[in-house]
Amino acid sequence: MLKHKKQMGGTMHKLMKSILCSVAAIAIGASLMAQDAPKKAAPAKSSGAVLHPEMTVAPDAGTFDKPAGTLGEKPADAWTATTVAAGVDKKPQPGKTATVTGEIMELSCYLQLGKHGEKHKPCGTKCLQAGQPIGLLTKTGAVYLLMDEEHDPRRDGQTTFRQAAIDNFAKILEVTGTEASVGGYKAIFVQGYVKK
Repeated sequence: MLKHKKQMGGTMHKLMKSILCSVAAIAIGASLMAQDAPKKAAPAKSSGAVLHPEMTVAPDAGTFDKPAGTLGEKPADAWTATTVAAGVDKKPQPGKTATVTGEIMELSCYLQLGKHGEKHKPCGTKCLQAGQPIGLLTKTGAVYLLMDEEHDPRRDGQTTFRQAAIDNFAKILEVTGTEASVGGYKAIFVQGYVKK
């Protein structure tokens, strides 16, 4: 019986040794195959550049060095009285006066499809007329949401900023207003379009 146990132990030892050698051989083979396998390209990272730079504005729609016009008045204070009054505890989010040059575009088509510029003007204009978000695209690819600043008039439909953006769609303009950002979203709140 003792002899039988020793034989069995020796057999088990040989079997385990054989299994370990096989596993090691498989691991080495897989490692070598992985080294020889073609490398998959890493997913492209956002470069911060303009999406579809081939979609340009019309020749008479301004340039980043020489904008076609301006939108917005330089605010006396970062926020108007109606915005301050509407703030939680009368304290709106931080904002600062800024002037940014960029192309007036429609955000939903840009973020979804990369569309902007003169070729996108018919579609983008319809989108803005239907209430889609107004955007500003800078030379470096930065994107801002554009809105009229005055809280109560904006809420009550008493501003003309949307029409001004529609009229200037796919033009490069100098936009002045209050710049604010939250959680990676950037916006410029534009003053001067309250209906009189």
